[in-house]
Amino acid sequence: MNASESTFIMNKLQRLRLIAIWKSDLHRHMQGKSDLRTSLKAYRLLPGFRFLVWLRLAASTQKSVGLWSFVHRVARIGHKHYLYKYGISIPYPTKIGSGFYIGHFGGIVVNEAAEIGRNCNISHGVTIGQLNRGERKGTPKIGDEVYIGPGAKIIGAIRIGNGCAIGANAVVTKDLPDKAVAVGIPARIISYAGAEGYVEYCDYPPIEAGKL
Repeated sequence: MNASESTFIMNKLQRLRLIAIWKSDLHRHMQGKSDLRTSLKAYRLLPGFRFLVWLRLAASTQKSVGLWSFVHRVARIGHKHYLYKYGISIPYPTKIGSGFYIGHFGGIVVNEAAEIGRNCNISHGVTIGQLNRGERKGTPKIGDEVYIGPGAKIIGAIRIGNGCAIGANAVVTKDLPDKAVAVGIPARIISYAGAEGYVEYCDYPPIEAGKL
């Protein structure tokens, strides 16, 4: 296999994975639907999904060559445009799993070094930020199927377990185990009921690195 054939195959796999991750986001925004007509409707009506279209495109093509490198430059322009228009400051290199749901736009800030798992919900006014000193210096790692309520702040090198629910305006600076429900300033665990009822339509097939 020569270099051009190898590049063609990689680009094809890249395109297929991009389409799959777009569909996973659409599936969550549109209550389990992911057809073309639904995608056009979602792009027109849902700012969160529209932003994700450009974020995913920029992220998927960031190491591309040839024509795809041009696509990447266009995607970065689109991403930056909607970042400022909607107030969703999520850098495209940020590691974000499939099925990401942005319920409401505005005032969202996510550090580029943070990691967000599959099928997570993020609301307006949320900050996922870096701590610059102390034992928790660093950025958060968010598990799968986590709900983050409006105005919540998650700061420092902490791990948020799978299925957690973080209440509105909570300030989380310590690890949360799986299915914890945390509220308050500083956040405290009030139950282990998890995010059931807040995170829905998670049945889209998982998209693993290098697989579809």
